[in-house]
Amino acid sequence: MPQVIHDHVVAVVVTYNRRELLVEALTALRTQIRPADAVIVVDNASTDGTASMVRGRFPEVVPIELSRNTGGAGGFTMGVTHALERGADLIWLMDDDTVPEPSALAALINARNRSVETPALVASRVVWTDGRDHPMNSPRTGTIGPGLPADCAPIRSASFVSVLIDATVVRERGLPIADYFLWNDDFEFTTRLLRGRLGLLCRSSVVVHKTATFGSTDADPGPRFFYEVRNKVWLFTRSSGLAPAERVLYMGSTLRRWARTFLHSADRTTLRHELRRGLWAGVRTRPRPNADVLSGAGPGL
Repeated sequence: MPQVIHDHVVAVVVTYNRRELLVEALTALRTQIRPADAVIVVDNASTDGTASMVRGRFPEVVPIELSRNTGGAGGFTMGVTHALERGADLIWLMDDDTVPEPSALAALINARNRSVETPALVASRVVWTDGRDHPMNSPRTGTIGPGLPADCAPIRSASFVSVLIDATVVRERGLPIADYFLWNDDFEFTTRLLRGRLGLLCRSSVVVHKTATFGSTDADPGPRFFYEVRNKVWLFTRSSGLAPAERVLYMGSTLRRWARTFLHSADRTTLRHELRRGLWAGVRTRPRPNADVLSGAGPGL
């Protein structure tokens, strides 16, 4: 079993115009029984006073204030870059509407250290405000095998709602792809990190995902459906995250999800328009380099 004395953990929180939720998230980070060694907040050019709130109420936080909204994908790319520059051994990623319980980080680290095979990442159990498992952040789990902690299960992907990532693996396999902007960036990134490696869901680490409603990504997305479609095409045709057989499996799952989205939509005209746009963009283009996407947005890259 790996013996870890003290890994340098850097937490990265990406935020955009959700000041009050961010206060809850940062307060929860401040009260962890095993706190992160550093906390980075990437502010995607919020206009609600987020930047001044962070500087005034959380002076221990490292603020990265961007000049424009780069989406969740750009924000996490920037945050992970700065975490690596700060010498992180482990990087704890989360959205601004994520409120970890006091033992969340300690449980992630403990699960990592108890596993015979050191995992590339360990994800938290994500619940909604009423305690139910949140369907938006519930990864598929495999069978618990020998050498895995009893409260953990193997996973093939994870969301950016509380996942502890081995920085060494990021250095080997690359950063998130900023040009995804939103949706599927976490799936692409974590499947790329996990291909041929172990990932764990740790049920003892619990975070509350304070979304406005309880539901999955099948909910009616409106114009944002463009990003779901384009990014899925990029994922299936440009990413090294999935093996050929996995591409077939996940393509089938995606088509079923899109069918459910259309079935429940109140505005299918918009969805059809964004489906065409997304397919065209996904086939005709490829993600731009991170340096090009984030040029001039903030420090680094």
